[in-house]
Amino acid sequence: MDAFGDLLRGVRAHGSVFGYPTLSAPWSLDFVDGPPLTLGVILDGAGWIVQDGREPLRVTAGTTVVIRGPETFGFVDEPGTTAIPEACGEHCSAPAVGGALHHRGWGACGEASADTTSMIVGAYPVRGEIGDRLLGALPPVIRIPGHGNADPIARLIAAEVSTDRPGQQAVLDRLLDWLLVCALRDWFDFQDDAAPQWYSALHDPIVGDALNVMHSELDTPWTVSTLARRVGVSRATLAKRFTDLVGEPPLTYLTRWRMTVAADRLADRPDLTIAEVAREVGYADAFTFSTAFKRTTGVNPSSRRVPTTGPEKTA
Repeated sequence: MDAFGDLLRGVRAHGSVFGYPTLSAPWSLDFVDGPPLTLGVILDGAGWIVQDGREPLRVTAGTTVVIRGPETFGFVDEPGTTAIPEACGEHCSAPAVGGALHHRGWGACGEASADTTSMIVGAYPVRGEIGDRLLGALPPVIRIPGHGNADPIARLIAAEVSTDRPGQQAVLDRLLDWLLVCALRDWFDFQDDAAPQWYSALHDPIVGDALNVMHSELDTPWTVSTLARRVGVSRATLAKRFTDLVGEPPLTYLTRWRMTVAADRLADRPDLTIAEVAREVGYADAFTFSTAFKRTTGVNPSSRRVPTTGPEKTA
């Protein structure tokens, strides 16, 4: 797993497709749930994303948008539309201006035409420290322009959501995951200034290799020297190049990532002792790990445990 893939590994759709409307102007949909991530694809037509305090953003056929919560947003035919807003979300009624009630939310209502707009909307739960790190790398709204036609993955989602078949939700979830990963990767690839430094560094033959090694072999007790030997350069070359491109020294980056992973393991895996979590992220013993964890996060590892009815496991 590389640095980008690691950020996305915990972001998975679970019954997340909650909107597939075909809309005739005037219309106004008010997305009130504010999930951590909302993914939308315009299949046909066009509209505007509106949020308090931001300029309206026009989206056209083929455009994919990713909106970071918890801010809510609206999707309207025109800024200042006369349509009465319909509250929409994971649980909502059918919009009066288009969209039949669907068992996953609201669904398609008729065929698209030159005068209608159709879209797919999905919400993503993003949890844990890794999820927070992903959200921290994203702006409030991402727009990935299309080329006149919606992404073929979105068309597959639209076809699938309109029928009921065994295993349908699993298919929809995987298609939505595919679409989200591709959308975020496309956005990161075309950002000169907005993308995180570590993402741009993935394209460097030396630093990119070092990042991939760190992420794929997190339990290895790396030093700058062993990392340098692994990627085939001197210690000084790796240290300088890594710091220049990523913005921090190799072991500082590695420690922060280890503690991010460890925090989620501590919360999600009560069956693991602190010593076992320590070994999984490259520490030989619980004491050394606990010291590093508190120095990095400001709290003890045990504070990240989700309370259980049984005794705390520490060794």
